[in-house]
Amino acid sequence: MGFARTCSVALVGVEGVVVEVQAGLEPGVAAFTLVGLPDKSLIESRERVRAAVVNSGTEWPQKKLTVGLSPASVPKGGSGFDLAVACAVLGAAERLDPRELTDLMMIGELGLDGRVRPVRGVLPAVLAAADAGYRQVVVPEQTVAEASLVPGVSVLGVRTLRQLIAVLADEPVPDEEDPRDEGRPDPSLAGLVVPGTGVGAGLPPGDHTPDLADVAGQHGARRALEVAAAGRHHIFFKGPPGAGKTMLAERLPGLLPPLSPKESLEVTAVHSVAGTLPPGQPLVHRPPYCAPHHSATMASLVGGGTGLPRPGAVSLAHHGVLFLDEAAECSPRVLDALRQPLESGRVVVARAAGMMRMPARILLALAANPCPCGRHGTAGGGCECRPSSIRRYRARLSGPLMDRVDLRIAVEPVARAELIALARGAESTAAVAARVQTARERAAARFAGTPWHTNSEVPGHELRTRWQVHPGALAQAERDLECGLLTARGLDRVLRVAWTAADLAGRDRPAREDVNWALELRTGVRRGALTAAGGGGDHHETATARPPQKQR
Repeated sequence: MGFARTCSVALVGVEGVVVEVQAGLEPGVAAFTLVGLPDKSLIESRERVRAAVVNSGTEWPQKKLTVGLSPASVPKGGSGFDLAVACAVLGAAERLDPRELTDLMMIGELGLDGRVRPVRGVLPAVLAAADAGYRQVVVPEQTVAEASLVPGVSVLGVRTLRQLIAVLADEPVPDEEDPRDEGRPDPSLAGLVVPGTGVGAGLPPGDHTPDLADVAGQHGARRALEVAAAGRHHIFFKGPPGAGKTMLAERLPGLLPPLSPKESLEVTAVHSVAGTLPPGQPLVHRPPYCAPHHSATMASLVGGGTGLPRPGAVSLAHHGVLFLDEAAECSPRVLDALRQPLESGRVVVARAAGMMRMPARILLALAANPCPCGRHGTAGGGCECRPSSIRRYRARLSGPLMDRVDLRIAVEPVARAELIALARGAESTAAVAARVQTARERAAARFAGTPWHTNSEVPGHELRTRWQVHPGALAQAERDLECGLLTARGLDRVLRVAWTAADLAGRDRPAREDVNWALELRTGVRRGALTAAGGGGDHHETATARPPQKQR
């Protein structure tokens, strides 16, 4: 009886599970049995593997063949096991040395002609292999760059099964034609994209980034946007149609610093599994931006689907921005599903087929009109909505959800003078992003040696005990807490925003003005006129517009 084994990886969400692929040959009627909880696409690999082996010039064993995928209790799906199954069968048939296969990790789909086609999720699969101690990985040639992002792993890219057989058997490696060399499209790249998602969905465009200088007026909202980017605080824009809410939110990703190497790997892994990673872009360097339509379902937003769940928009926006325009038009049930991810930074979706845990540390931006017609509260707006209709419309954004939003900005219509003066003194995205980067560096230095990197991540207990504000700075916040205008969670979030305001102003710790400004943004209650903080020609004195001036 011939026996051989090699390894592959089963993906559950964005986490990989090492799977041992075993092949056994025994005398009997020729048959091919695949066991180990495979799904439909994996069961069909029997025909793909058989045809690929024969068309690669190798004889198919005419014996009873059993291929087992262990552990058998883990659901397995997809076509990425084809390469490992083919090599295990050839090792059991003694066409390959079984000892050469034991320590190899193989990932790839096989075409009927023996070509090795790329599959989604190569990066998280190789990460799982590296964590399990494997140091040699075989992947399709098109995904070598993605697999090579994992340090300490030797990656072999192959174009066909015949090439891999030659490498493992120590034979001359044949030359295989590459359709790209002849100017033809490569149809195998279609396996990297999930139908209906679109290439690059959730990723920022590489050719053009919206500039903050395009936004006329809105000095308070611009400054709040800067604070949101510096501290990764959730933000809510409320105002009439055409005031600039969407323009502001679309420019938020450009203010965020580039992703760190660890964050880049996490974001790339999510997009690789989701099938939205563009071919030729093995690593995502910029924060993602995802703006689903307000009719998005629960599964599309937080993850789900038939069988094993798939990443949703909240995971595609990991370490980036999730923008929900027309938030009051979204299903309240869908919106409330964001409450847990906003606190924990991850999504755990349980289904009958299994449980999936995906990262979801996002910066949430919401935008909504004040009423169904959008004209309530505007000068000369002529709102005709009934009071009960306005209450129902606003109640679609639940209190527990809004309690997790740090910044709440009223976006007013732009005045004619501000619109005409757009070209004079409006700060660009690059100028604001530089201040955001400086504030992030101040926070990172303060949190050195801790698991936190931005102010929004620090637990409230640590803020109140480990990093103290100026004496008496919390007087107004404590009064708001006593009268019920502020919750305990709200007080912690006010402290976080105050620390971000202090970082942007260059202060060592928040003063009374920082805390009161943060209170204004959260409660909407004016605390008196505050002076604008530093830099740029578009700053004006506004009560709810910006953090106070740096103390001298």
